[in-house]
Amino acid sequence: MTEERKKLVNALFLPALLMAIMWLIKITEVLFNFDLGFLGVHPLSINGLQGILFMPFVHGGFSHIMANTVPFLVLGTALFYFYSGISTRVLVGIWFISGIWTWFGGRDSWHIGASGIIYGLSSFLFFSGIIRKDTRLAALSLIVAFLYGSLIWGVFPDFFPKKNISWEGHLGGLVSGVVMAVYYRKSGPQPKKYSWDFEEEDDDIDEDDDNAYWKKPNANVS
Repeated sequence: MTEERKKLVNALFLPALLMAIMWLIKITEVLFNFDLGFLGVHPLSINGLQGILFMPFVHGGFSHIMANTVPFLVLGTALFYFYSGISTRVLVGIWFISGIWTWFGGRDSWHIGASGIIYGLSSFLFFSGIIRKDTRLAALSLIVAFLYGSLIWGVFPDFFPKKNISWEGHLGGLVSGVVMAVYYRKSGPQPKKYSWDFEEEDDDIDEDDDNAYWKKPNANVS
């Protein structure tokens, strides 16, 4: 197995594992005819606090979880592939910030599903690529915008004909992604520096400085 392929497999592992757990929970609900909706977030309710952790694992139906599967896997894998050093911390941050946001600002209802995390991943990948000014990551941000740019409308309630869509969770995810992108802007992959990046520094050298290191005895200049 090549290094790149191994890196891709490793990047896919945790997102695939989490998605497998989500599917197992949904299938178990259907097979045994019970509802785990009470594990979601219920805003400003003590009973709904557990949803900050468990909300992404619970879905309303197969159509709901199917709609979340591909974007979760694609965006999650992109996070762990390009940001391997900080990926777990970013995912955890998005997970909890989006959940806490929903608990404080959501409607008086049970909020379930992994959509908030999907919005957070998309937001983080997009804004982090722009902030870092890295050509690879900038290209990734453009791909994210192209594939999932329509997600932006999911944070506006007027765009949903159905009242059971948690736009608050979507908005919380979007905000959490921006927060993580800014917070970790100096961690993880950084733009490569080339020789001309240092030309300005070289121009500042004072050739007449008697204390310059190259004028000292036994100085070695390479």
